[in-house]
Amino acid sequence: MNNKNSMLEKIQSKLVVSCQALPEEPLHSPFIMGRMAYAASLGGASGIRANSVADIQEIKQHVDLPIIGIIKQVYGNCPVFITPTQKEVDELYQEGVDIIAMDATDRIRPDGSTISELFPVLREKYKDQLFMADCSTYEEAARAVELGFDCIGTTLSGYTEATKGRALPDFEMAEKMVHSLTIPVIAEGGISTPEELKKMYDLGVHSAVVGSAITRPMEITQRFMQSVK
Repeated sequence: MNNKNSMLEKIQSKLVVSCQALPEEPLHSPFIMGRMAYAASLGGASGIRANSVADIQEIKQHVDLPIIGIIKQVYGNCPVFITPTQKEVDELYQEGVDIIAMDATDRIRPDGSTISELFPVLREKYKDQLFMADCSTYEEAARAVELGFDCIGTTLSGYTEATKGRALPDFEMAEKMVHSLTIPVIAEGGISTPEELKKMYDLGVHSAVVGSAITRPMEITQRFMQSVK
């Protein structure tokens, strides 16, 4: 078994916890994300999804788990901001991230390219790197397989103009991906309860990422407050 397959096996049928906080959020801090990741590992997480080189470096000080790394970078009005250009991929590769995740939707990227134009260049440059495609539709996931991604996620379903309003978690998309595509499917986006997580695994996904329901206390509080308004 090569190292790439071994890394994917480490998160198979297990939980990846997303430890992220954007600059406008109360917990924004590499220090806090490092402790958040440590808490997730104590709770049984087998992988961490993290944003920014600074957060990833801090998280590595506290956990020895596979890391799905991204860099959220906004360029003007471009809607693609999850590892949007080669610059962010280069930074994550240099940091030694186990899996680099990037927006793999059909939208135009900040440099004017599409994922179909950009990714072959990255695949050729970084042959030994695991790449995850964050998709919003089944069609995008199918194209990601053809492009040579190592795993595909439901991450962006409901978060693009074309999929706005879609019910999350997107069980339908996940199930179709599992049954029709040939690489590991990672369920991500809107998984809010243990029951939803179990349903995703019952559908046959390789792994799953849970973020806000575990690591965003402001959003968790808001969800509870909805019940008393």
